[in-house]
Amino acid sequence: MAFDSGAVAVSRPKSFTLKGALLPMTLLELRTNDASKIASELAQKVAAAPDFFGGSPVVVSVESVVADVPFLTDVIDICARLGFRLAGVKGDGQHIVEFTKVLQLGHFPGGKVKNLSKRSLAGKRSDPQAKSIIDTYISTKTIVTPVRSGQQIYSDGDLIVLAQVSAGAELLAAGCIHVYAPMRGRALAGVKGDESARIFCMSQQAELVSIAGHFMIDENLRDAYWQRATQIFFDGNELQVEPIAGFSA
Repeated sequence: MAFDSGAVAVSRPKSFTLKGALLPMTLLELRTNDASKIASELAQKVAAAPDFFGGSPVVVSVESVVADVPFLTDVIDICARLGFRLAGVKGDGQHIVEFTKVLQLGHFPGGKVKNLSKRSLAGKRSDPQAKSIIDTYISTKTIVTPVRSGQQIYSDGDLIVLAQVSAGAELLAAGCIHVYAPMRGRALAGVKGDESARIFCMSQQAELVSIAGHFMIDENLRDAYWQRATQIFFDGNELQVEPIAGFSA
């Protein structure tokens, strides 16, 4: 007797593949419903670091504010005037879902993960979601050649660079960034929201550094142990730059 497994052959398209991916984006978390204040302060930030917002897609988070349709409209207008590459809106509510559909923007449900660390998740391996996060952070990418201007390197976990990073280059990592050479260009750690991520470098000469979206530009970095071995971290309020003990000035 022939056995019918019930299996059906599925033809796979040859012109494309579909994959789940977590790509780096800038998350703009709003903390006030005062649209004029948002416009003013955001314009100042963009003026100080124009490439930071213009280089990658921006998602606007309205999880911490009351976001009705008029407010959302004001925010979208502000983003458009500042030249943002708006990817979507993050927050809950059917009106937000409908709003993003009308404007053909992505919708990202509310809920965020902060201060992720292997230590804090070590006792949660029985949780499949926690295991997924831990597995991601175990992943490490190592670069042994110089990172040239215009080149972008991304790691789903930690990123280790054993050669110099040129001005105009960009390093992005979900975890920490380690550069065992002069670090110029831009370094963005914790790009998936991990505020416990850190940046370590042998010679701090960066154009911009960022931890989970909290950033500092070169005009401030030049006063923060310039050309010294440093670590950069977020203390819960702002970025801190400190020398690494054991390395001479």
